[in-house]
Amino acid sequence: MTYSRTQSRRKTRRRARILFYVNFMLLAVVLGVGALVVYELMDGSDGDQASQAPVESAPQTAPAQGQDQDQEPLPTAGEEPDDSAAGGVEAPSEEASEESSGELPADTSSNGDSQAVNLAFVGDILLAARVEEYITKNGVDYPFLKASSLLQAADITAGNLENPITERGTPAEDKTYVFKGKPESLQGIKNAGIDVLTLANNHTLDQGWEGLSDTMDYLDDTGIDHVGSGNDATEAYTAAFREHNGIRVAYIGVTNVVPVTEWKADKNHPGVAETYDTTRAVQAIKDAKELADIVVVMVHWGKEKVQQPIEKQTTVGHTFIDAGADLVIGSHPHVLQGFERYKGKWIAYSLGNFVFTSAGDRLTQETGVLEAACTKQGECSMKFNPMLSAYAQPAPMDAEEGAALLSKLSELSAPYGVAVKSDGSIVPGEGASSP
Repeated sequence: MTYSRTQSRRKTRRRARILFYVNFMLLAVVLGVGALVVYELMDGSDGDQASQAPVESAPQTAPAQGQDQDQEPLPTAGEEPDDSAAGGVEAPSEEASEESSGELPADTSSNGDSQAVNLAFVGDILLAARVEEYITKNGVDYPFLKASSLLQAADITAGNLENPITERGTPAEDKTYVFKGKPESLQGIKNAGIDVLTLANNHTLDQGWEGLSDTMDYLDDTGIDHVGSGNDATEAYTAAFREHNGIRVAYIGVTNVVPVTEWKADKNHPGVAETYDTTRAVQAIKDAKELADIVVVMVHWGKEKVQQPIEKQTTVGHTFIDAGADLVIGSHPHVLQGFERYKGKWIAYSLGNFVFTSAGDRLTQETGVLEAACTKQGECSMKFNPMLSAYAQPAPMDAEEGAALLSKLSELSAPYGVAVKSDGSIVPGEGASSP
């Protein structure tokens, strides 16, 4: 058959048209299927978010601190104690509790970094003596029922555990108060949202090394980090690390109150991390700073029932910040003390007692939750939420009492160039030496 260029072009055009229509139809099918898939994905994602709404956790509890001479009556489970004899604190309404747990601003840096970690701190916690009786009668969650929502709202919450947790041990001699708590009571701390506890204080060896060793084991089993004690100095001064929003926080625990030399951890000796000589504490801070964005030092120091820091607290606190600490949080005086801003970093000299019983001493019942919203650069905005601890159960103060306590804290902080505002915000005041 004769070959014709014209016929060939026609056939080519015909094939081209056929291929065009086929490709067009295939493209339409692909686009239609793709649109359907995208629609299903978008519609499904909304359904997933709705089905995964966060479940509100049940109220929870924690430990407390008290004194053997406390004569408060024991409230029964499910029954509100009469708080009038212990300072007149009223049970907060649900609305009031929500107001007390207001969020701190996430953006605290000058460069507009919106990533922050919200930290919370409380003072001394005792799970022994009179507090143990409250827990036995009302359950492990009882002490923190009115404070747990605020503690759980933070990304990381820390405090000071003031007694050993053990079922054995040898009581320390020549001490006025020797404490011992039950292992099951730690679940109340866990439920309350407390993540880290310092054991560097003058009571965690009340039942000897056996008691302290058991305490660390029980905390490990419960999933609560602990610092400030160990089998030797290396372990005692080692930081615990927590991370949130890509920000790594290191916690170090040390004490400037050690009843006897034998309680101090050393190279080949178990015990607590002490800071009479700050050398090892300073090195621990420097080591932690290489691995963390924020370094928190929790230190047991000062004079009991005195609301003004002694000189040792000020010098040691400054030393810690000079070494690289971003926050220094104090305990031991059993009463609240003021705040200082030093070189752009914060010192809380004493957070007093938290879960606590007393013999009617109002100063030892005044307490609260300290919040710090910190950026990766270690810049923190601070807020204090005033509470009153009655019957080993801290609760938000009413507006009038809260305002009075915040005003008093502002007066205690004024010598350090710091003011505490009516909303609990802690800010540099007149005469502050740093921005």
